[in-house]
Amino acid sequence: MKRTEARTFGEIFNEIISDNNLDTAYAEQRACFLWPQIVGQGINRLTTRRFVASGVMHVFLTSASLKNELTFTKPRLITAINEAVGTDIITDIVFH
Repeated sequence: MKRTEARTFGEIFNEIISDNNLDTAYAEQRACFLWPQIVGQGINRLTTRRFVASGVMHVFLTSASLKNELTFTKPRLITAINEAVGTDIITDIVFH
């Protein structure tokens, strides 16, 4: 077995993700994971479920007034999520 230079876990992880064409799936899951940090704990408390399908993030909320308020800030949320993830993975957000 040939010895190579030591690599960090992050480098190995990113290589495996790229080699298996999982970049998009990983970015989508990362967007869902970062949702609480982007919107804050107050809004996250009223979020019951979220997922990304084909670039569209679906967010389920328990408050109709919050749903209406977030609809107005949708472009800003999309920009914040994409910046946090590091790629333009989210094209739209649908609030349920």
